[in-house]
Amino acid sequence: QAQLVESGGGLVQPGGSLRLSCAASGIIFSTYIMAWYRQAPGSLRELVATIPSGGNSNYADSVKGRFTISRDNAKNTVYLQMNSLKPEDTAVYYCNAGRTRFGVTSQIWGQGTQVTFSS
Repeated sequence: QAQLVESGGGLVQPGGSLRLSCAASGIIFSTYIMAWYRQAPGSLRELVATIPSGGNSNYADSVKGRFTISRDNAKNTVYLQMNSLKPEDTAVYYCNAGRTRFGVTSQIWGQGTQVTFSS
């Protein structure tokens, strides 16, 4: 059964760093475009970054220069390194795997991991 499990969230102070991880199982990881989304309280879920198996990653303007997405196909894991964190980065961060094959689109979501700023 396809599954994504995020980890690495927690409390952080402004200017701090966190590294999120997402471990995939039950899928052919290298065939999926991996992505991180986030959803702040009262807001819609928004795309943070994407990374294909081979090719360039893309970022939301709000995180460019601060966040880095990477993947390790041997470990079936995607990462999100978050630096220079700001209070507005507070959200639940979700891992997503997506692909379209033979006209069929598949989307898999993780359960989310919370990133919260401490005062």
